Amino acid sequence: MNKVLKFYKPVFLWVAGWLFLSCSISYKFNGASIDYSKVSSISIKDFPNVAPLVYSPFSQMFTESLKDKYTRQTKLQILRDGGDLDLEGEITGYNFTSEAVKADDYASQTRMTITVRVRYTNNSNPEEDFEQSFSAYQTFSNDRTIDQVQDELGKLIMDEIVDQIYNATVANW
Repeated sequence: MNKVLKFYKPVFLWVAGWLFLSCSISYKFNGASIDYSKVSSISIKDFPNVAPLVYSPFSQMFTESLKDKYTRQTKLQILRDGGDLDLEGEITGYNFTSEAVKADDYASQTRMTITVRVRYTNNSNPEEDFEQSFSAYQTFSNDRTIDQVQDELGKLIMDEIVDQIYNATVANW
C-alpha cells in the first residue's frame, strides 16, 4: 500500500499543478460586460414623472439612483448628452393596489408599484437598442399610511428597477 502511495503522490501533485497553472477563471464582480475600447461614456437624461399619480421627488430620486449605479459599477463617464450609450425615459406608473382582503372586506395590505419606460441607444452597436418598460413593487401593511411609506418603499422599488435597467443594458445576463 505504501509503495502505491509513493507512486501516485508525485503524479497527483503534477496533475494538480498543471491544472492550477493552465486554468484561469475570470470573474467580473460588477456584472458589466462593456468593451471599453468602443464605449467610454453614457448619457443619462432626466426621467420626468408623467404617471397619472405624481409624487414629485421620484423623478430626481430615480435619475440620481440610475447615475449612481453606472458610476459605481462601471468606468463609464456620465454625460448629460452625446454619450456612446444613451438612456432616457420617464416614470409612467405610480399606483397602489389593495391586497390581502380580510373577512371584513377591508384590505390588510397595499401594493405600491412604480413603472419606468426606458429608451436605450448603443451608438457603437445599434443592434442592442431597445425601448422597454420596467416595473417593481413593494407591499406594506395598511396600519401605515402612504405618506409614511412612499419615500422608503419608493427607494427600494427604484433600486430594483435600476438593477433591471443596468442588467438589460450593460450586464448582458
